[in-house]
Amino acid sequence: MLTPFDDYPIHQTPLPVAQVASGHPDHYDRYWFNGYTEDTYFAVALGVYPNRGVIDAAFSVVHEGVQRSVFATGRVPLDRTETRIGPISIEIVEPLRVNRVRVDAEEHGLVADLTYRARTAAYEEARQTLHSHTTLMMDVTRATQLGSWTGSVRSGGTSVAMDRTVHGTKDRSWGIRPIGQPAPAAPSPRDHQVFFLYSPLNFEDRCLHYMVFEDSTGARWAESAAVLPVIGDHDPVFGPDLGVSHVRVDHQVRWAPGLRRSEGATLLVAGGDGPGDGLEAIELEPLLTFRQKGVGYQHPEWKHGTWRGELLVGAEEAAVEDLDDLAPENIHVQQVVRATWGERQGLGVLEQLVIGPHAPSGFTSVLDGDPA
Repeated sequence: MLTPFDDYPIHQTPLPVAQVASGHPDHYDRYWFNGYTEDTYFAVALGVYPNRGVIDAAFSVVHEGVQRSVFATGRVPLDRTETRIGPISIEIVEPLRVNRVRVDAEEHGLVADLTYRARTAAYEEARQTLHSHTTLMMDVTRATQLGSWTGSVRSGGTSVAMDRTVHGTKDRSWGIRPIGQPAPAAPSPRDHQVFFLYSPLNFEDRCLHYMVFEDSTGARWAESAAVLPVIGDHDPVFGPDLGVSHVRVDHQVRWAPGLRRSEGATLLVAGGDGPGDGLEAIELEPLLTFRQKGVGYQHPEWKHGTWRGELLVGAEEAAVEDLDDLAPENIHVQQVVRATWGERQGLGVLEQLVIGPHAPSGFTSVLDGDPA
């Protein structure tokens, strides 16, 4: 099945672009962005799942103590350049440098016209591959980039101030990851366990990106960490010579009593070109929390990659203080954090998804909170 994108010399297999080489039902290709200040957070996600015939997207804002979201899902278009569904669209204005996000869901209390501009080059994380017994669970490539936003957002009829620096992250990932309804299979002998931290941090002259997956013992099975230079308008955003410094990062998360959410954390950085010599500490102070279910992750109704008809749009909102912090759909969070690295002051996020046992954290069951 040919589409306009087949006119570009981009093919990786003998198949047309509309047909992916992998027949795995969990194949996906996704955009994810966030934007934040010290008192506001927004995120947008858009994913295509060709082997399930689905495209879905969501936009969510935390502002003035309320998290408000709009969701859309429908049939995947044949043309992969059609990155829109319902009231949500993501436009590639300049690849790896400029994107435009538009949301027209006034009836659900959300309207946005936002432009993302890269602040760093795109960084390819280490490939993330995970098997559960004989089943391939994950095989993912992710490109991460830090940037900034301009434009406008209205949430619940209130304009969100964009007349200041609004930091953000762009996350492009693709491959195989659990989505939608799982394919029939024998029960896995592996416990349901995830420990994932993801922390892009913005400083005036540099950025740091950290990602880690660990098993229940604390052993790392995937990790990436790098110091990224801040780029100018005409500096390259891809290529072999981007000035990236690969570093080693260890984490010390201080879990909030009774929860699986941090009340602060320390990242210990080694091997970079930061201030001073040897091990350097970056202190993270949480300012506000965003539940990733607002853009579909672990959402009981709007789970990624689920067929719900040709087009369906919905919305939800909740006061942040009323949310059950140990409900399965609320465990996956991003916290806006103030970051202190020596004399540097910055802003970033600390994403946390911790399900099942993790011995270094003292977690022993599926969703027990911190025992301290």
